[in-house]
Parts: sequence; C-alpha cells; structure tokens
Amino acid sequence: MTDPDRLSELDLDLDGDTLREECGVFGVFGHDDAAALTALGLHALQHRGQEACGIVSFDGNRFQSERRIGLVGDAFSKPATMDRLRGRSAVGHTRYSTTGEQMIRNVQPMFAELSTGGFAVAHNGNITNGLALRKKLVAEGAICQSTSDTEAVLHLVARSRQRQLVDRFIDAIKALEGAYSLVCLTAKKMIGARDPLGIRPLVLGELNGAYILSSETCALDIIGARFVREIENGEVVVINEDGVRSIKPFPAQRPRPCIFEYIYFSRPDSIIGGRSVY
Repeated sequence: MTDPDRLSELDLDLDGDTLREECGVFGVFGHDDAAALTALGLHALQHRGQEACGIVSFDGNRFQSERRIGLVGDAFSKPATMDRLRGRSAVGHTRYSTTGEQMIRNVQPMFAELSTGGFAVAHNGNITNGLALRKKLVAEGAICQSTSDTEAVLHLVARSRQRQLVDRFIDAIKALEGAYSLVCLTAKKMIGARDPLGIRPLVLGELNGAYILSSETCALDIIGARFVREIENGEVVVINEDGVRSIKPFPAQRPRPCIFEYIYFSRPDSIIGGRSVY
C-alpha cells in the first residue's frame, strides 16, 4: 500500500514551481553536423530557459546524451563534448522548469530504451494532468527517474499497445492535457507535435536537405536554415529519410496560441503565427 505521506511529498515535488512555460526545443535530422547545429539553435533559444540544457544525438549505431545544469555556451563549447555527440540527427532542450526540481535528472531531452529502440523527448509547455498521469503510472508499477511531467510521455509511449512507434506516440499524446510542443528522436526518424490548441509554438525549417524543428524562427536564422512553415495545432510531423509526413490525429479546432509568446517568451526577431514578435 502506498504511503500517504509519500504521495504528499510527491505533490510538493511536482507542484512546487511557479508557472513557467518558456522552455526551448530544437531538432536536426539528416545533417553531418547535427549536434553542433543543435547547440547553435539552443544558443538562439537561450532566452527561453537559462536553468539547464541538453542534447541527445544518434550516430547510426547508438545514442549519446549530454545534459548540463547552466547555460548552453558553457555546456557545449568544448570540442571534447561535441565530439561525443556524433551523428546526423540530434534533439536539444534548454530548460526553464515548469515542474520538477532543479537537478540533473530533470534535465531534458529525456531518453529511454523501449521495445522499439531508443527514444528521446524534449518538451516545451506544461502538461496539466502530468501529476495525475504520474500517480497512475507509479501505482501500476512504473519506475520514475525524475520529477518532471515530461517523463510521463516516455512511460505512455512504452506502455502503448500499438505496434508502430508513431502510433504509440500518438496514443501517448492523446492522454496529455495542457500545452506542449514536443520534439522526439528515434534511430530512424524525428517526430514533432503541437497540442490541439497550438498553445506552444513549433516551426519547421530546412538546411541543405536536412530538416529542422524549432520553438522559434530565430534559431533557424542562426544556422542559416530556411523557414518552411509552422507546425499546425494538433499536428504530428514525422521526419525520416523519405521526407516529412503530416498526421492530424485530433479533431480540427481553432488554434489558441499563447499571447505571452508575443510579449514575453519569444525573441523580438522571431516570427510567430505570421507576425513579427517585434
């Protein structure tokens, strides 16, 4: 039987932070310098979170993860660090905590080995039913390594009964409530998603045949990538060697983007919803 005092501690751990939703996510698929480009992209998104940062890359054989407390420039400026992040695909995250304490185990991207292979996830937003999902998962035997609501996504993907990874991911996000933009990486694909209301931003870019996912267009500019389009509210994009595939698993509804992206979160030189933030 679960100790009620332990559940109270869990509530405090997960609800202790004030509402802060401006994390930054960035991903590159199909470029020889994927991790270096991701580090530059995170540097451009540094205003969205100065608490911690991380990058997960895939070199065609294995995943590498580097996560640090502190600024992007301090974490990813050493050649030895970047040499460990080999591969043609990478996802990154710069953190300003929404839930969970300031500790290395809460730093994203979060990674797990699933039955379908390695899976990394970076999340911007706030999953409002994250605590309820976590309690249910733990009660059913899940072992949580962090106090972040993002970890619920890993568990939901792992527990889905769907056979294909993309179907498992869609199954997982259908259980989420709240605001989210997600960038995920597997051995063969990168996946991006926005919540059904489009509260948090996510854009698609292209650089010499490689595809980029980013919280803001300013991060595309810093690496010289071309802006392609915004990911639509409720849309899931699957990027692999064949290109970009769009899936819309949610009923169509009017987008409700967060007004604070224009007045607080985003950089003035970004374009959001077709409008200059400046």
